Amino acid sequence: MLVNLQPGQKIARGVARHLGSLGFVSVEEFVPARGLRVDVMGLGPKGELWVIECKSSRADFQSDGKWEGYLEWCDRFFWAVDQDFPTDLLPPGTGLMIADAYDAEIIRMAPDDRLAPSRRKVLIQKFATHAARRLHGLRDPGFATLGL
Repeated sequence: MLVNLQPGQKIARGVARHLGSLGFVSVEEFVPARGLRVDVMGLGPKGELWVIECKSSRADFQSDGKWEGYLEWCDRFFWAVDQDFPTDLLPPGTGLMIADAYDAEIIRMAPDDRLAPSRRKVLIQKFATHAARRLHGLRDPGFATLGL
């Protein structure tokens, strides 16, 4: 199964594993608002929300024009890249993780820019709904075709 993953998906897998070791839960391909889709959203044990964008190449990074729009939807924003990625391309003032398919390491902690309580509440509810629907879809693949 791991063989079929794209490079960015392998990075996301390692990020999710690392977040789990920190007491976070995570979902991939989360939509915080219309027109935005983050690679990994992590929900921490104290309700903190982290966005992690996984970049597998220079071209992948340079084609991402939406990342600054993610900043208003999280407490901390990180890039996750593999060990061969040219990290000098990444903007200062953002977090950095080095990852592979099996784990990740925080190299630079992202600045803490706390969300407003009302936005946090909405995002945590969306996170829970997204995670529950995804789990239900795995448990009952026909569920998605019911339009529920």
